[in-house]
Amino acid sequence: MDIKKIAEKANEIMEDKKARNIEIIDISHVSTLADYFIICSGTSTIHNKTIADELDDKMAEAGYNLIHREGYESARWILLDFGEVVVHIFHEEDRSFYNLERLWADGRFLTPDDIQ
Repeated sequence: MDIKKIAEKANEIMEDKKARNIEIIDISHVSTLADYFIICSGTSTIHNKTIADELDDKMAEAGYNLIHREGYESARWILLDFGEVVVHIFHEEDRSFYNLERLWADGRFLTPDDIQ
């Protein structure tokens, strides 16, 4: 399975659902948790759930199964684990507070073109 294709598909779905400030971080050389973290913001908890629902549905249609989901009920920080690609969907305030980009600064920040 091409992990870049999984990340590319997730990014495409998030863009289609108007996710904000999408960051793709290659963490493969700094962690065994996953190869990619994809982080985005939604404008509200409803928007966050919409992004998560669309990712769950469209990724399954593409053959990429969701392994684990956390935070859906509160929808302030939703984590979707697709194995080597983990998606974090934040409410904008919570994203600033947790600042995963700073925590994973040793990762390689990519553009969507880098994963195509």
